[in-house]
Amino acid sequence: MLCPSALNRDKSLVSENTPLEEVTYTVAEKSDLEDPEKNEQFVKFKSKKTKRTHTVVAQANEENKYHTVSVLASDFFISSSPFSSMNSRRRPKAESVQPFSDLRVVKLKSGKGGDGDVSFYRDTGIAVGPPDGGDGGDGGDVYVMAVNDISSLHNLKSRYIAENGSKGKCSQLDGKKGESVYITVPVGTHIRWCPDPREIRSLQRENYDNKAFHIKCVSDEFGSFLPKLIQFFRNSFQSGKGWNFKEKDESYHTQREYFNELNERVAIFDDQIKQSELATDTFPLDGIDLDKPTEEPILLMKGGKGGMGNMHFLTPNIRNPRFAKQGRSGLEEHFIFELKLLADLGLVGLPNAGKSTLLRAISNAKPRVGHWKFTTLQPTIGTIPLRIDQPPFAVADIPGIVKGAKDNKGMGLNFLRHIERSGGLVFVVSLGSENPVEDMEILIGELGEDRLADKKVLIVATKADVENSREKFGTLSAFANHRNWKCVPCSGLKKENVERVIELMAECSGRLDHN
Repeated sequence: MLCPSALNRDKSLVSENTPLEEVTYTVAEKSDLEDPEKNEQFVKFKSKKTKRTHTVVAQANEENKYHTVSVLASDFFISSSPFSSMNSRRRPKAESVQPFSDLRVVKLKSGKGGDGDVSFYRDTGIAVGPPDGGDGGDGGDVYVMAVNDISSLHNLKSRYIAENGSKGKCSQLDGKKGESVYITVPVGTHIRWCPDPREIRSLQRENYDNKAFHIKCVSDEFGSFLPKLIQFFRNSFQSGKGWNFKEKDESYHTQREYFNELNERVAIFDDQIKQSELATDTFPLDGIDLDKPTEEPILLMKGGKGGMGNMHFLTPNIRNPRFAKQGRSGLEEHFIFELKLLADLGLVGLPNAGKSTLLRAISNAKPRVGHWKFTTLQPTIGTIPLRIDQPPFAVADIPGIVKGAKDNKGMGLNFLRHIERSGGLVFVVSLGSENPVEDMEILIGELGEDRLADKKVLIVATKADVENSREKFGTLSAFANHRNWKCVPCSGLKKENVERVIELMAECSGRLDHN
């Protein structure tokens, strides 16, 4: 076993007929597998797409065809708001009546295949003719589509269940395919797989820092040593099993040589179906990024294949097969749907730095403005027009960041997902602050240098109309010059120097054409 310290999963989540080797993940205690000095197979690699670091504690080999990726429970963020743990009456309320949600955990289930039918041809003068039981219909699939005309995940249900396939019918009629589920999400949604949320919350509540999820993964191409796809498993019958018997039970048939000979051939067919399922039942380790509208629905999970009717089991030794195959099970998994707003620039600042006032002054957005911290409770997108021959650019205002945000203080860093796609960052610093340079150092420290890499940066010094603002701006400008960043003062309230701010923002976003 790759994970000798694996803990038993909740028995309600795993069928008694499903071997431990056929589950996507286990909860395991940290062991020598997590120690690179003691584990020769230990590998860490960073995803080029998501910048996430993956830890491989066991690599695929001849004996085991799966990579094992270790993920801490703390790495799965499954709350849609930093106030999710509060009573609804105590949660701060946004001014906008438009509901907004940027993260949802959704349970998806594809349909089970319908069972094959046991029936025989009947006609005038023919009491019992040859077998004519049809195949069961395939189970419904689960698809996702990204569209432009919605901007929140609040309408997503907590679960989507595709319809099971119908049972086969007489006269060699196949059952109807189960109705598929089509989930519609906003453009900018990122979808990634997660373990059962009950297990995640349990480990997070108990602060199990010594436990991790060990996830089975496969490579996306032959010979690759890096896992790219999470392997899903169906809670279905084993090869040679899954029969429905009519009149005589299973024990009767298993004592008959003719049935055992047939079952050996059917077991080979079952193996082929299972291998086909394993090839398709995967999901990218980095998730799916829906950063543009989808032309066709994207398949997330395929339904189970319908079972064979008894018309397939007529042989020289079996003239009246009173048995048929059950349909294959569907898939049942949890996914995190995470909305990352599509903006050219992201506004980042401490609470009450004047971000919302600035956005009101330069764009068509109307965020809430006040003289208290955490006025902005949800991200706001503002569109800023330029010259008639220039395209506008979009700016995302996210809730303020406080010192210790990376340790989940204040509103944490949860909303930073909305500036991940932006090409530039605009730090909004108040000249009414005691020390604007110290405020900048706090923001940079909380965001981390990795988030600043490959992004253009502009500092906007707000509240330039307050006392002593000139001296403070000089110090802040020197700080910016040291990093080769531009710094511009303004007063959003009085709309002073706003045009220059817009010009530098457009330059930072890459939308300004100087020709």
